[in-house]
Amino acid sequence: RGRASQLPSFPAGCLCTVGVLAYGLISFRKGNTRRSQLMMRARVVAQGFTFAALLGGMVVTAFKSRQ
Repeated sequence: RGRASQLPSFPAGCLCTVGVLAYGLISFRKGNTRRSQLMMRARVVAQGFTFAALLGGMVVTAFKSRQ
């Protein structure tokens, strides 16, 4: 298994990002532009969380490998 699978927050962040993106696209398709725009902003936040989780996992892995 890869390092990403060892970090529980990374897959959770990816799933959250995909879920928010899907909901935003569904809202856009239904014509609810306000909710779609809100979901696209939430997607950016979810991507930031995922990126932070990835970076945090890399830092933890680097510190563990030094010991």
